[in-house]
Amino acid sequence: MASEPPPDNRWLTTRDDARAETYDAAWDELAAKGADVHGEASLVERLRPSRALDAGCGTGRVAIELARRGIETVGVDLDAAMLDVARHKAPELCWIEADLATVELHQRFDVVVAAGNVMIFLSPGTEETVVANLARHLEPGGFLVAGFQLRDDGLSLSEYDAHCTAAGLILTERFATWDGDPYAGGDYAVSVSAVPDTSADTPGGA
Repeated sequence: MASEPPPDNRWLTTRDDARAETYDAAWDELAAKGADVHGEASLVERLRPSRALDAGCGTGRVAIELARRGIETVGVDLDAAMLDVARHKAPELCWIEADLATVELHQRFDVVVAAGNVMIFLSPGTEETVVANLARHLEPGGFLVAGFQLRDDGLSLSEYDAHCTAAGLILTERFATWDGDPYAGGDYAVSVSAVPDTSADTPGGA
């Protein structure tokens, strides 16, 4: 059963009823012009995951591409209309309607990716809870990868980093784009944060 959507969720409160049907149009146009529209999937693939969670998957662009590259992928989103489009495009994949703050999938992933400004569309005040919940779905040594715009009235990098630290994650890389351009300030950042793998520190660890 789908969870009840938060009344103050930034994405749902600004949603256009037709957006689910038109969301992919801009990406399709870019692809038709020869642009690489799969920077998110390429960055995630470089982390060599076997299993990935697309958190805030929308119409499934990233999840579908990850699956095409041989990565077992699950998509989660709160927007039922967007998920309907994703299911239509890739009915063979697992799509789950749920709130990222409370979803419990009873499984862990090598990478959780939050693309498409997911972090700044959350219900105000739930950012730390969402980061903690996504971190709980990671395997030891797994990565949370999140890219979002930096605005004066939105989530800052220092706040995001504090949420990751509280969830036991360590920042390993930060980029200015999904193509891996170095971050040196600016209004967009892609952060790669890891769950420490302590298996080597325990008796019998590799």
